[in-house]
Amino acid sequence: VQLQASGGGLVQAGGSLRLSCAASGRTLRGYATGWFRQAPGKEREFVGAISRMGGSPIYADSVKGRFAISRDYAKNSVYLQMNSLKPEDTAVYYCAADAHLISSSLRTQSQYDYWGQGTLVTVSS
Repeated sequence: VQLQASGGGLVQAGGSLRLSCAASGRTLRGYATGWFRQAPGKEREFVGAISRMGGSPIYADSVKGRFAISRDYAKNSVYLQMNSLKPEDTAVYYCAADAHLISSSLRTQSQYDYWGQGTLVTVSS
């Protein structure tokens, strides 16, 4: 499966953005999908994910209550709605997917087989 992330840009603190991750090649149905981010000079970190079986997404504590993941199987896409953005949310955001990931490994980026190219989000203060 190929993933294409989009929707990044420049936004003021307190604003919102919605990132999209469009899949091609295979349906995302049955895939765990996750979002990760890498800030300048830092390692890539987990943002949020939803399991292969669906259900409620899980989130990093730093974004809980502000970010929300959703999926649209008709569009074969995953979304990351980001609200109340902070300057510390500035990063390149990546979407990832895997067909075999178990729920306990959703936060582990090395467990994901497929990655999008990343989209830059810059939050100004």
